[in-house]
Amino acid sequence: MLRYLGVVPLGAYLLVFLLIPTGELVVDAFRDPSGTFTLSNVTTIFQAQYLSSFAASLELSALAALFGGILGFFAATAVVHPNAPRLVRSSVTTFSGMAANFAGIPLAFAFTSTLGATGVITVAFRHVGVSLAAVNPDATTLGLALVYTYFEFPLMLLLLVPALDGLKREWREAATNLGASGFTYWRTVALPILVPSLLGATVLLFGGAFSAYATAYALSGSTGNLVTELIGNLTNGNVTVDPQLAYALAFGMIVIITVLMVIYGLLQRRASRWLR
Repeated sequence: MLRYLGVVPLGAYLLVFLLIPTGELVVDAFRDPSGTFTLSNVTTIFQAQYLSSFAASLELSALAALFGGILGFFAATAVVHPNAPRLVRSSVTTFSGMAANFAGIPLAFAFTSTLGATGVITVAFRHVGVSLAAVNPDATTLGLALVYTYFEFPLMLLLLVPALDGLKREWREAATNLGASGFTYWRTVALPILVPSLLGATVLLFGGAFSAYATAYALSGSTGNLVTELIGNLTNGNVTVDPQLAYALAFGMIVIITVLMVIYGLLQRRASRWLR
């Protein structure tokens, strides 16, 4: 029993700040304001206006995960390349650790400060159909996805570096000795091994974008149609106060995140076979 004492603080932290709040939220999703059990809150989120919020959040998350995944993959492969200087790897990974946590209102402020209200970059964004709420109140999904990419692709890099390090040099040398080109090696050896890690990291990016709130709210205010923004509006009273419906929407998000985490766990189990 003594060997488990080290995890007691972590277990207590998870219990107090994760499991108990989540459990109360799930229970409240099935209660009316008087505390009586009801299914009306959960059934309400299947109405078209709330399903559209989930669809918008899923679309944004998919785009952000796609952009961040592609950029992060190429950046990670460049960082772990045998010919890359050690200083580059240490500098990039250090910056990525900071950038992966640079989100919320500071990130929104940084983008609006950089783009400005009438700058050339802003005009270019408008021409390709991308807008930020500080420039244009109708912030598009693509515009938000580009902003989310700032913290998504550094996270992808950090997640992929260990997987890329797991590619043994002997595999590359064996493929080269057999006459395989670099492209053939990546297509037939490296990528099949990395697929579980790539998909698992992409799932995490998707979940991070799906649950993000502050960045989107700072850019679009109370006019956004994301689930997180809708929950904020229902609890803050920007449009109407309905905490029970907010609990139900949060419950829907928990279900989606749980499915993502199960998928991530299965992919990581598969990927771990190559990291031993």
